[in-house]
Amino acid sequence: MNIEQLREYCLSLPGVTEATPFEKFSRGRFTILVFYVGGHMFCYFNIDDFTSITIKGAPDVIADLKEHYRAINDPYNGNKRHWMSVDVNSDVSDAMLCRLVKTSYDLVKKRK
Repeated sequence: MNIEQLREYCLSLPGVTEATPFEKFSRGRFTILVFYVGGHMFCYFNIDDFTSITIKGAPDVIADLKEHYRAINDPYNGNKRHWMSVDVNSDVSDAMLCRLVKTSYDLVKKRK
């Protein structure tokens, strides 16, 4: 999956908006694109180095996924209990990546 395909998928979900809210913290070194539903983040990634994405998940599901996929890791920045990093173009298929993003979206949307 490439960056535009993921972006298009995220924006196809109802009520999703995107922003780059962390630019002032990076001093121009990188740009993090964040997707929101109901004003809350559900997916983000570095657009300058699209090698992984960070998404929300249920703690027990994240632990299980880490056991079965090399691509599922702790997030670079985020609560390791509720967020995971997924390496793109690894052992997680594009279809599964979309399911994980949709699950993250659903978890966040349910909380608003």
